[in-house]
Amino acid sequence: MPPSSLPDGEPVPASGELPGSALAGLATTDLGIYVHVPFCSVRCGYCDFNTYTLTELGPRDGSAAAIGLDTYADAALAELDLARRVLGDAALPVSTVFVGGGTPTMLRSADLVRVLSGIRERFGLTPGAEVTTEANPDSVTPESLAELAVGGFTRVSLGMQSAVPHVLATLERTHDPDNVARAVEAVRAVGMQVSLDLIYGTPGESLADWRRSLEAAVAMGPDHVSAYALVVEDGTKLAGQVRRGQVPMPEDDDEADKYELADELLTRAGYQWYEVSNWARSDGARCRHNLAYWSGANWWGVGPGAHSHVGGVRWWNAKHPAAYAARLVAGGSPALAREILSGDQRYDETVLLGTRIVDGLPLDVLRGSGRAAVAGLIADGLVDGPAAVGDGRVVLTRRGRLLADTVVHRLIAW
Repeated sequence: MPPSSLPDGEPVPASGELPGSALAGLATTDLGIYVHVPFCSVRCGYCDFNTYTLTELGPRDGSAAAIGLDTYADAALAELDLARRVLGDAALPVSTVFVGGGTPTMLRSADLVRVLSGIRERFGLTPGAEVTTEANPDSVTPESLAELAVGGFTRVSLGMQSAVPHVLATLERTHDPDNVARAVEAVRAVGMQVSLDLIYGTPGESLADWRRSLEAAVAMGPDHVSAYALVVEDGTKLAGQVRRGQVPMPEDDDEADKYELADELLTRAGYQWYEVSNWARSDGARCRHNLAYWSGANWWGVGPGAHSHVGGVRWWNAKHPAAYAARLVAGGSPALAREILSGDQRYDETVLLGTRIVDGLPLDVLRGSGRAAVAGLIADGLVDGPAAVGDGRVVLTRRGRLLADTVVHRLIAW
């Protein structure tokens, strides 16, 4: 199935040049770099990400624009050269790096380290910079992880999804559940932090199945846990199965029960929520790269289909690896289009993202109608009263996290 389509936007200059207004704040704000590796060994039935199996990409024709596992790092380094030219000295150094996908660890560890070294050489890294790669449990070995750790990676996010075989089968995940624990131990053995990613609401998953997955995750003692509700995206194989009645559509009440169970079990085990779908053992275990997204910070997205945001300008790269590489080979930006956010758009995003995190949204950020709505949200049990009255911040209750979209709608209503 093809991945989701990109939005429309205005053309991007071939040089990738940004307006001066977008660059103005770089010296006073952190910069993160996201690296998208679009390769997977198989396409999971629920996946709507910009990923491709090697079979889908087909044989490479030998041209300079061909891109595969062995040439991906060269293309990424070429885009990093562009990023350095566009952003200039004000962007130095980088505070977080996140390599996602796809399955980044389909690349050789040496190539992942080469991309990280390219970031370090062009931008520098702040002391204690957070450097994460996503991985499938079956795509790492003690040797490959040791090479990543020596090369500067500090964190691995493992796609566990579930501990229950029939749930993994519905998701078309191919890893052996027993390998998750082995991968966690291997990550720990080389001194990196480990996060586990879980999905709830898979068709056919019972509450007992979800409890089993949560308990299995907690037993492994990761530093961080993410738990996301399954979204059945149009165009995916899973959406077709739902449409044909082969599998049932997840129910909202079922997903709410599973979220509450996750928060209850993780809190009891010593994890604290810091974003609606994320829990960490300590402040130091929070994913700083993702926190930068939620705080509206700046990041450059490297790779096919990657999105970037700098100073209120958002742009996105050509999706197909060949189209992405061809633009770089021609000496131009791989960006397909961009949008310059209006003041109202930036305000709405500030409210949307700020309410998702445990630190909350300062009341004085809200416009008059939004501030007026807070009392009603407290009365409805969606916003924490003491945090609003005592600290001047909008912080969601557990029920508010379940109805976060409702809260945001009421805060930004005109």
